[in-house]
Amino acid sequence: MIKLKAWADKHLQGDKVIWAVVFALSAISILVVYSSVGTLAYKRSKSPEWILITHTAHVFIGLAAMWLAHRVDYRYYSKISRFALLLSIPLLLYTFVGGVTVNGAARWISLFGVSFQPSDFASLALIVNLASMLSKRQQNIDDIKESLIPILFWCGMICGLIALTNMSTAILLLLTCMILLFIGRVPTKYLAMLFFVGVLFGSLAFTFGVRGGTMISRVKQWIAFTIKGEGEPQFQSKHGYIAVATGGLTGKGPGNSDQRNILPNPFADFIFAIYIEEYGMIGAIVLIGLYLLILHRGMKAAYNSERAFGGLLSAGLCFDFVCQAFTNMGVVVGLGPVTGQPLPLISMGGTSMVFTGLAIGIVLSVSRGEQDEKWGQSTSTEGKEGNKNVAAQAA
Repeated sequence: MIKLKAWADKHLQGDKVIWAVVFALSAISILVVYSSVGTLAYKRSKSPEWILITHTAHVFIGLAAMWLAHRVDYRYYSKISRFALLLSIPLLLYTFVGGVTVNGAARWISLFGVSFQPSDFASLALIVNLASMLSKRQQNIDDIKESLIPILFWCGMICGLIALTNMSTAILLLLTCMILLFIGRVPTKYLAMLFFVGVLFGSLAFTFGVRGGTMISRVKQWIAFTIKGEGEPQFQSKHGYIAVATGGLTGKGPGNSDQRNILPNPFADFIFAIYIEEYGMIGAIVLIGLYLLILHRGMKAAYNSERAFGGLLSAGLCFDFVCQAFTNMGVVVGLGPVTGQPLPLISMGGTSMVFTGLAIGIVLSVSRGEQDEKWGQSTSTEGKEGNKNVAAQAA
């Protein structure tokens, strides 16, 4: 145990609680995915064990991405964020024009035989770049020309391009941007302008995009059933409710789900329903607690960071992570219409694991920045005061 602790202290730096939570979520992911891929294995003429091995490999690739990201000085991400943002524009446009359709949604592109969602890359790039822009403009944050216009342009552009093929991700990203601007001391009246820009770009995406009609249909069906009590829920929502209702307090036990053989994609956006059915309400509370713990530790890293950029970066990435998680769980229990959002670090998906791992790795890089001697240089009063304002706004 002493050798293991010494190895962990040397190689797994940063917030140890975040590391522990990520390992716990990864273990849960392997268990629940293995339990829910029976129908997928049948369709692909593969054994469930083969899919389990593939998913486990993706989990470890995501952990490797997180480890590599946490080894890099987080200030370096500010330097490459604008390039990543520029690269995301043609990727998103190509997704809209010639994207690969999976489960009725053209959100993927295939490069060198590997499929991934550019929206994951673009979301990460926008949050990092937005944190960078806000930290550099803390002294003239009220300047419309120098501060507000570039921020509104990039937020509206990226969210609008994502909305062409993935409306729910665009809405969550816009919400994260608004939270980040609030924490970054942007006046409230400018937040209203960002909302207006989001509505404008969203309207264009709704008109010319491919998912507007699907979104309206799902929202109407959810309102009719949940609020008005009319008709029936969507097929996947209906069986998701059954899974949640029959899970009870302690669940049916690992591998004993019934709805996993009925739900269309129980290993993806409705994996939380299978989790509750097998592990019950107690398991659900534990999982929610793990996500909230990541948010808490991420905000602690933001508060402890000596630089405004580190604080904004950690806060933005954690809010985006947790917003996606709670959106997925809210859909499963009927608090919102079906969105197709995966459950971070739990749902099956290779590129999702990688980009989520990168995001958490950056948060760990922020948390280790105050512990690493080579990053121990004193910072200016401007940076410290900017970060204290960030923490005060977050509180």
